[in-house]
Amino acid sequence: KKKLKISGRELLSFPTQVFGLEQLQVLEMSPERESCLRYRMELLPQEIGHLRNLTCLYVDSNNLKKIPAEIGTLSHLERLTLSNNSLSSLPAEMGALQRLQSLHLANNSLTELPAPLCQLRSLTFLDVSDNKIDTIPASIRHLQKLETLLLLFNSLESLPEDFCLLRNLHTLWLGNNHLRSLPAAFGELVNLDWGCNYCSCNFEGNPLESPPPEVCSRGPEGIRDYFSSLHRI
Repeated sequence: KKKLKISGRELLSFPTQVFGLEQLQVLEMSPERESCLRYRMELLPQEIGHLRNLTCLYVDSNNLKKIPAEIGTLSHLERLTLSNNSLSSLPAEMGALQRLQSLHLANNSLTELPAPLCQLRSLTFLDVSDNKIDTIPASIRHLQKLETLLLLFNSLESLPEDFCLLRNLHTLWLGNNHLRSLPAAFGELVNLDWGCNYCSCNFEGNPLESPPPEVCSRGPEGIRDYFSSLHRI
């Protein structure tokens, strides 16, 4: 793959020559250490749309406050890392990234799961941990290929019933939210590695009441039995 990694203490602005590299497939501008880059992007340049052959774009650990609409023209993009920035929203055009499989958005300033994300039907990995998300839209059901969903350290108080249609989920982290209850069909998420791998489904740090934590620890069968008993009462 044609790859470019940008680094250097003396960098003061984004090198515009990059946008002439139309065959570029991997672009990395993510400081691995605080001392790695002096320059921190606040805005991804609109010209990013010129790089139509990009499959991987790494721009985490900058100071991004906005993503340009032109991101939607990167139709070959498969992996996008935007973690550790200052994003409070995403452009609607991101919903056009139909080849995107892996999206990293941890440690930003999102207050809701952006609607465009629910259009990314090839997505298998989504990390939106450590934001301020307090609601998940019912349209999340469209992410039928999703295998890993990381939602820990947010402000979630509930999950929509349609959340339980994500039957391909293998790893789900919900720790450190404000969840008091789970949807009645939550026990249908049988592909989660309950019991086999404790980390695959995590509820720690939630004030769960329905079902209580001891029921959740029994896995999907225990959760199904719990809600079935409620219906019989």
